[in-house]
Amino acid sequence: MNRIMNFFDSYIASLSLHRFSIRWEDIVEIIIISFLVYHIMAWAKHTKVWQLMKGLVIILVFILLAILFNMHTIIWIVENVFSIAVIAIVVILQPELRRALEELGRKNILTNIVAFDKPSDERFSDKTVNDLIKASFEMGKVKTGALMVIEQDVSLTEYERTGIEVDGLISSQLLINIFEHNTPLHDGAVIIRGNRVVSATCYLPLSDNMRISKELGTRHRAGVGISEVTDALTIIVSEETGNVSVTYEGELYRNLDANGLREKLCMIQNKEVEEKKRGLWKGRARDEK
Repeated sequence: MNRIMNFFDSYIASLSLHRFSIRWEDIVEIIIISFLVYHIMAWAKHTKVWQLMKGLVIILVFILLAILFNMHTIIWIVENVFSIAVIAIVVILQPELRRALEELGRKNILTNIVAFDKPSDERFSDKTVNDLIKASFEMGKVKTGALMVIEQDVSLTEYERTGIEVDGLISSQLLINIFEHNTPLHDGAVIIRGNRVVSATCYLPLSDNMRISKELGTRHRAGVGISEVTDALTIIVSEETGNVSVTYEGELYRNLDANGLREKLCMIQNKEVEEKKRGLWKGRARDEK
């Protein structure tokens, strides 16, 4: 114990803080590092990374003790295994790292500061909103399970290819018929692009989020999974309860009513852009007159 205390005493004495002066760049650097560490910890807490980090802390404590007590064999093993261990960690955490980078890309930090992207057109019409709401609650009444994925900016082509091409204009009758029990297309998800159903019976990635309730099945876990790796909004109708839920940006919003579902759909409809365009054209028409 005395050896450990002497080690820390000598380390603290070697810092010689009076040699350093704090600049404003140092303060900015501390803020940036704190921001990054906080968000990394918040992201890792609900993934396999959290369990791995706790294991790594225990291993680092043993390595520190081995260095303090000059355990040469353990130190030699650590030095020779370290490079391999780093590669192994990257391979093990590849899905989580990919998901984190995709989430960072979806944040559009730079485009929020500098408007590189032009505003996109309205994604789907009010009729599509009404048909999605009607179909969802009609299927909920008879407890018909459904999974409807609405594409936004991130392409869903790789998931679309896992299903059967439909390419049909959205209507409540079409959606209800697709998910009807014992029909060829009822199993899996449908992918919606604009005002059309482009594919049915599609396979989606399952989420390993530990916050998802155990009472929820594969359909809800697939809905959360696709919202974690893309910016899609997914409507889920429970086959057990008939309740309607929505997943978006990795979050699950359960037991929505018609108004709640309409609010979520209008949120991604991008209707304001169209309204501004219509107002602009009306203004031009008045000027022309």
